[in-house]
Amino acid sequence: MKKTLRIVLIVAFLGAAGFGLVAWKKGASGKKNGITLVEVKKGTIVDKALAVGQIVPRKEVQVKSQISGIVREYFVEVGEPIRMGEPLFSIIPDPTPLELADAERRIQLAQVTYDKAQTDLERYDALRGEGLIPPGDYDGRKQAFDQARIQLEQAKDQYSLIKEGKILRAGGKGVDSVIRAPATGTVLERPVNAGDPVVPLTSYQAGTVLMTLADMGDLIFKGTVDEIDVGKLHEGLPVRIQIGALPEAQVKGELTRIAPKAREKDGATLFDVEVTINDAGGAVLRAGFSANADIVIREKQEVLILPERLVTFEADKAFVEVPAADPKKEPVRRAIKAGLSDGLQVEVLEGLAEGEKVVQRPPKEIT
Repeated sequence: MKKTLRIVLIVAFLGAAGFGLVAWKKGASGKKNGITLVEVKKGTIVDKALAVGQIVPRKEVQVKSQISGIVREYFVEVGEPIRMGEPLFSIIPDPTPLELADAERRIQLAQVTYDKAQTDLERYDALRGEGLIPPGDYDGRKQAFDQARIQLEQAKDQYSLIKEGKILRAGGKGVDSVIRAPATGTVLERPVNAGDPVVPLTSYQAGTVLMTLADMGDLIFKGTVDEIDVGKLHEGLPVRIQIGALPEAQVKGELTRIAPKAREKDGATLFDVEVTINDAGGAVLRAGFSANADIVIREKQEVLILPERLVTFEADKAFVEVPAADPKKEPVRRAIKAGLSDGLQVEVLEGLAEGEKVVQRPPKEIT
């Protein structure tokens, strides 16, 4: 009995081993063959160029001072909307002793000239009343007196502006050291604080940037496109913008500018492009968002598409492999007519129908 049981167990073991060996061989044979089938489907194919850049305001305004000094106080914070003419900063003049001395000397010189012109005018006025001088001589003295008066007022104004930071006029009007907004917009940056020194804007120096303003209601995309794609672009093409910080946002725009000259960056030749955003898709856009823009050159919907890796191109012809009528035979090569391509998918114009299968061979092993 025990011997019979032993024989049965041995036979069962050998049968299982044989079955496993056969299955392994079949699997190995199938794996070695490695052929799979891909179905031809309808879909959308887009020929596009990629631009890499960021969202920026169309125009930015830098606020600078025309007088030197120190920031006494500021009246707005970053992110606040402001209107043209609103006060932004108050500047305290910080003149050197030499500048003050020069301003005082200019007042003294102007005062001397003014006093002399006034005395001459009074003397000529008396002579004119007696009929001893012609009217033309008196007019010349009157002009010299007016010029001296204006120069004296100018010297006093310069001294007041250097020392006090303001010029007072009759009636309460005048000039002060308050910096006002040159345009309407939103405060993007305020790199200075109370107590920071201010260098004025002159013909010889750029001056200290006190604040940057921009209209946040007029944002654009600025980026670069590789030279390979720029030849296919033209103004007016539709653009789809993907913003890294807002992955769900559907931002659309229109290509409005292509730079006429390339520039080099990290060994690549790039062209600058600008895109006007005409639909933010309900997203709140901020200046400085990193973004990629797909510039749509051509787009086709509901067309037959196939992975381009399955298509073999020879000269001006395209071929694919389809299963033979007899499954035991090798796949059959078939000519097709290819259309639009996006680098991954290719449009099938002729040679295949929706639902047909195309052979996909395994990648070749590198030895």
